[in-house]
Amino acid sequence: MGRGVKAAVIGGVLAVMVGGAGYGAYNVVSALDGGGGASRKSGPPSGDEVKETSEKFFTAWEKGDATTAASYTNNAAAAETLLTAYGRDAHITDVEITPGEVSVSGMTVPFTVKAEVSYKGTSKPLTYRSELTVVRGQTSGRALVGWKPSVVHPQLKDGDTLVTEESATPQIQAVDRDGAVLTKEKYPSLGPVLAKLREKYGDKAGGEPGVELAVRHTAAQAPDTPLLPVTEGRPGKLRTTLSASVQAAAEQAVGRYDESSVVAVKPSTGEVLAVANNRADGFNAAFEGRVAPGSTMKIITAAMLIDNGVTSMNDPAPCPDTAIWQSQTFKNLTGMKADMSATLSSTFARSCNTGFIKLIDEDPLTDASLTQEAEERFGLKGDNWQTGIVSFDGRVPAVSGPDRAANAIGQGQVQMNPLNMASVTATAITGEFRQPYLVPPELDGRKLATAKGLPQSTAAQLKQMMRLTATRGTAMNAMSGLGGDIGAKTGSAEVDGQTTSNSWFTGFRNDVAAAAMTEQGGHGGDAAGPIVADVLRAGG
Repeated sequence: MGRGVKAAVIGGVLAVMVGGAGYGAYNVVSALDGGGGASRKSGPPSGDEVKETSEKFFTAWEKGDATTAASYTNNAAAAETLLTAYGRDAHITDVEITPGEVSVSGMTVPFTVKAEVSYKGTSKPLTYRSELTVVRGQTSGRALVGWKPSVVHPQLKDGDTLVTEESATPQIQAVDRDGAVLTKEKYPSLGPVLAKLREKYGDKAGGEPGVELAVRHTAAQAPDTPLLPVTEGRPGKLRTTLSASVQAAAEQAVGRYDESSVVAVKPSTGEVLAVANNRADGFNAAFEGRVAPGSTMKIITAAMLIDNGVTSMNDPAPCPDTAIWQSQTFKNLTGMKADMSATLSSTFARSCNTGFIKLIDEDPLTDASLTQEAEERFGLKGDNWQTGIVSFDGRVPAVSGPDRAANAIGQGQVQMNPLNMASVTATAITGEFRQPYLVPPELDGRKLATAKGLPQSTAAQLKQMMRLTATRGTAMNAMSGLGGDIGAKTGSAEVDGQTTSNSWFTGFRNDVAAAAMTEQGGHGGDAAGPIVADVLRAGG
């Protein structure tokens, strides 16, 4: 049974009781409803109407009267379905709702829900916050709750519902390479990764399923999102390749730059040591992103030039102010001076675009040469990596026209993510392609992707050029203070519609390679560089 909505009125406006701050306000939209009448009201609901409508809605919801509660919304059918499931399928009882402070607009009401989830004799307390907006019914003129599933729970979207039942897969206790427990509470950006690991390995890790309150994503046909364990079951232990200390450094590093992602791998094995994202959308861009990598791509382009005998690190690679490729003019970063006596090593370290573009039409190079280098040497064949979770594995298409030149400097149609570029660096410095993985393949018999790797002479030159870039070139500032054997490559990728380029950076220190990307972060050393340096510092 409900215990009554706690409310106070000050000058006709709902006052703070619990919670209250930090809620965003939705735009008020016109609402369609089934009523009508000659004297219908118009304009935004008054403070009294907001108070009365929200109180009536909350009171009916507390009583478990889904039909009545739904009648105070502008989509009674959808609201009744979800509110009915709230009690019947999710087994949520003893609901108590406490309103917070009304928004500045006067129509959005934040509130706190306290309830019990009761299932077969076991109960667990449930507390969460949400908000609703009161709108004016377009046809009836009534003040109504603007319906959206997130009113009932903030994690609900269209097509979702709430259920409490035995979980489809047992929970997992993910541990790092040394046995340290990894949780989303301690490592927030691992939340989506841990959910994917549970989905894939929950029934292989030796656990027993428990009962939980979860969001069922019926529209997207996605796995349930757990909200509250009611009975714990027994989690199965899942050993990963992650390093808790490197992961902690990665989380902290991306936390300083919005829309950032980073991955660290162990070049000698391919083991993933860290994966972290700081993104408003929660997307695992570190593994699944598909964006141009900027001049970090010059690692692969340089390998192509060396492997095809076009040049070597100490041979000429002049850096003019401009380079024209099939009627399109390419330039360098503002302020870079031309150097017609430059070698490949210095052109690489300075990240000279024109120096690379001038060389890509040399014999025996073709439109397919860069693609062949990426696929056959670096393992970037497209979606055949078996990391343990979903990943995008790089794309370097064979193209003609201006995009052939653009691809060579990491623009055009090339698509990468930090996982790909960390692997590129690992292959460049060892000469061996070792497919990155997050879960040991022995657990489920996965077959890792293979590639023939690089000639050792090519790898030695790439590693030395990256060393020079880290100590004398564009990566010098970001990598300063790091000891050991270090190397790096910077990149900035221009994106249509953005005023500031994406910041890219990849580097190594001893047996750790890392790559990062920050959307609209500027030059490679501005945002992505400090992220990679911090991760390498922790991993060394």
